[in-house]
Parts: sequence; C-alpha cells; structure tokens
Amino acid sequence: MPDVRDGLRDGLRSALEGAGVDGAPAEIAIERPRDRSHGEWSSNVALAAAKAAGRPPRELAEQIVAHLSAEPPPHVVTVEAAGPGFVNFRLAPSWLHEVLGAVIDAGVDGYARSTEGAGRSVSVEFVSANPTGPLHAGHGRWAAYGDSLCRLLERGGYRVTREFYVNDRGRQIDLFAASLAARSRGAEPPDDGYHGEYVAEWAAEMPAGADARQWGLERARRDQADTLAAMNVSFDLYTSETELVARGAMGEALHELGSRGMVYNDDGAVWLRTGEFGDSADRVLVKSDSEPTYFLPDIAYHHEKFSRGELVIDILGADHHGYVPRMRAALAALGHSRDGYEALIGQNVTLRRGGAEVRLSKRAGDMVLVSELLDEVGPDVTRLVYLLQSIDTTQTIDIDVVSAQSAENPVYYLQYAHARIHSLARRAVVREVERAPLSAVDLSVLVHQRELDVLRALAALPDSVLAAMRARAPHQVASWARELAASFHRFWHDCPILRDDVGEDLRQARLWLVEATRIGLAVALGILGVSAPERL
Repeated sequence: MPDVRDGLRDGLRSALEGAGVDGAPAEIAIERPRDRSHGEWSSNVALAAAKAAGRPPRELAEQIVAHLSAEPPPHVVTVEAAGPGFVNFRLAPSWLHEVLGAVIDAGVDGYARSTEGAGRSVSVEFVSANPTGPLHAGHGRWAAYGDSLCRLLERGGYRVTREFYVNDRGRQIDLFAASLAARSRGAEPPDDGYHGEYVAEWAAEMPAGADARQWGLERARRDQADTLAAMNVSFDLYTSETELVARGAMGEALHELGSRGMVYNDDGAVWLRTGEFGDSADRVLVKSDSEPTYFLPDIAYHHEKFSRGELVIDILGADHHGYVPRMRAALAALGHSRDGYEALIGQNVTLRRGGAEVRLSKRAGDMVLVSELLDEVGPDVTRLVYLLQSIDTTQTIDIDVVSAQSAENPVYYLQYAHARIHSLARRAVVREVERAPLSAVDLSVLVHQRELDVLRALAALPDSVLAAMRARAPHQVASWARELAASFHRFWHDCPILRDDVGEDLRQARLWLVEATRIGLAVALGILGVSAPERL
C-alpha cells in the first residue's frame, strides 16, 4: 500500500540537503499531531538534525519549510514551522482518496497486514483452566484476549501455535474427583472440595461404576472445549501434564538442568539456582519426600514449547506475578534467551447484574459461566465486551448494559455500523443502483468532512494493527473499530447516498467509501474474532 509518509520523508531529506545538512537522521519520524488544527502530519526532524546542522532547531525548521514550499511533496498544500522546531504538513484530500483505493485493492485479506513477524514461530498459551469444572466468566476474558492476540500476530506474519495446558495432576484433581464421587452417592463433598451446582449435575450424569477421576476429567474438558468453540476459540495443541510426565519430559528437563550445573541438593531436596538468573531466591524442584513440586513439570512443558516457537508467550492471571521471574530464570538456566519468553499478566473480571456484583467461585458454586454469557448475549457480544479494555486493567462487565440494544452498549453501536452497510446494499438492489467499477469513479468529489473522517480512520488502521501487535493489545483494535463506527454513523447521518437529489458521481464515490468501510470493519472484527450480523 502506498504510504503518503514516504513522500514526506523524501521531501524532508531533500530539504535537509538543500539546507546544507550532512547526514539526515536514519529514521525520520512522521506522526499525526494530537491537535488536528496543526495539520495531517508532523515531523520533529529539525529537532533531531539541529546538532548536526549547527543551528537552532526552529531556524532549521524554517529553512526546511522554505525548501518544501518551493518543491512540495505529493498531496502537500502547505508546510509550516511550529513550536521549537516541528514541521507540520497540511494535505489535500487526494491522499485520502488514494487510501480508499488501497483499501479496495488490498481487500480484507491484505489490508493492514505486515511482515514484521517474517515467518517467525511463536507459541501462545492461554486459558489453561484446571479440568475441575466449566469455564467461568473470568476464563472467558483470557480466551477472547489470547485468541485475538494470536490473530494479531498472524496478521503480522508470525506462525502461531495456540496451546492449552491441562493440569490433570495434583491435589485439586483429587478433590474434584472426591467431590464428584460424593455427590454420586448422595453425600456432601469434602469441606475443601468442590461445592458448585455443576458437580451435582455432572454426578447425576456419571454412569454407575465409572472412575470419578477419569470420567470427571473428560467431562470437564468436553464442557470447556464446547464453550471455547462457541466463542470461536480453538487450539492447535492440548498438553496433558499427566502425559508429559509419563513420557519422561519432566525427568529430561531435570537431567538437562543437572548437566548444566544448575541444581543442587540441600536438606534432602533438589533445588534450582534460579537466584543466579534474577529470581528472588532458589526454588525447590523435588521435595525431600522425592515428590516433584508443581514447578518442575511446568519447566519441562515450557522447555518443550521452544521446539514449537522461537518466541514463547504465556497469558497468566493476576495471581501469577511471582511465577514469572522464576520461570524466566528456569528457562535461562536451560539456555533459552531471556528475550524469547514473554509473560502477560492480566487482571480479573467483575460482573454486575441488576446493580449487584456477581461473584465467581468454582468451589462455592456462586459463579457466572461463560456459557451463560453466550446464551444471554451471544458469542459476538461476549468476545467484544471482553476486548474493550486492556488486559492489565480490572474489568467490570454490566450484563444488563451489554444485553441492551442501545447506544449505551458499545458492542451494539459497532454492530449497528456493520448492519447499516448491509442495509444499504439491500436498498440499492431494490432501487436497481449498481456500483460502477472503481476505475471509472471520480473519488475527488469526496470532500465532505464526514467523508474525510471515515477515510482518516481507514488510513490509521495499518498503524493501529501494528501498534496493537507490538503492545500485545487487541483492545487497541477494538478502540479503532469503535472510532470508525462513530465516524461512519456521522457520515451516514450527514451524507445521503441513495436519495434522489444526490448526483451520480457523488453517489458512486460514496458507495465505494461504504465498501471501504466494510473492509476496514471486517479486518478489525476478524482480528477480534467477531462475525458481525448483517441485520439487527
């Protein structure tokens, strides 16, 4: 896609040469001014080059402006020096008309796609809920976030493996099995067991004589998989901790650490020298009773991940802050690059219904399931509402608001834009209005402020997607989609398309603007994992 900033950079390099500056900065920054009254684009190149030029930044900026005013880059109407040495550009709408053409040419598959990942492989683990019950609404946030992050990475050229770790060993599994068995006998679960209503429901399903542990694990995994599928979330790989240990991966990791001199014995236990790699203390891998801690199989699993990804990303809950430095240290002890491991810590979800908080607890049984949200508001709304905020902030979801079809519901507002586009297509068919080939349409008639605002939003999508991928922040794409929807709604209100008093040239240009909007929304919603409805 042609980028107007390339022409601006070329012009700035030429202007620096004209001003007698040797060695322009290797990277010339071109940014959107926060205040639109300052122009479409701005550069701090005079500030960056002032020292090499041996003159004040403002003076250099004025010399650059004089050169560019005499030989302006494509689309530039005026150039101004501002502040301590900024160079501001005001552009003709023609640059936005080129954006429209680029959106149409690239389509949904090609627009806002980058090659930053350049085929690098990345393993992303997310959700990884214990197989002790259904997914509650908190798990839903990790599912929506993790899957959308994977989609962002794929849009950036990465090869992604989506991973789910099944922690099917240990005390919690024992308690779950005991709770299920007790309910099947009509008894109460252990005091520290699982008391949720679902345990009684599943116990009623369990065949007589079935092994409560094995049957319960399979029932929980099936329930979780069904819920994730309903959210349009899938995984490439499920790894069972039991199977990982059985095939010797845990022993191999311990042997590898030993061969590197990274473990030692103390008081009958085996310790890992994590303190030498940035952790606050060394960690026990095998207890004095010869039982491994939970940390050892986790290390083995992460060690294996590097066979599938040059980059390994974990998406973890708010209670995992202490886990990150010890895992990073363990992986460094195994010889893995520190830059190869990322851990993203998310915050919890609070749900409100009827003005009151709904608490989440598998054991107590007082919880809202993801499946309940899906039944109540559907998969599109469920996913979108989770992605409206940064994962590192506590999120409050008002179920009453997201269930309502009103402007107060940000999800509905976004879906309404998509539905309006399809309603226009249906009305055009009824009125026998066809879109002419883009090559035959004069886009220069698109000069209304509402039209240009939509095009500016579309122009910003590639940068927004790239920035969101780098920041691991799918919510930035959701924010962009909401901004585009707002611009489109204003355009819809102020710029008629099929009305009889609209000239044919303008009608055709606006039809293509609507199509470009559809493409932009489709790109964003695809990243967010949402299939917006054609009717509301």
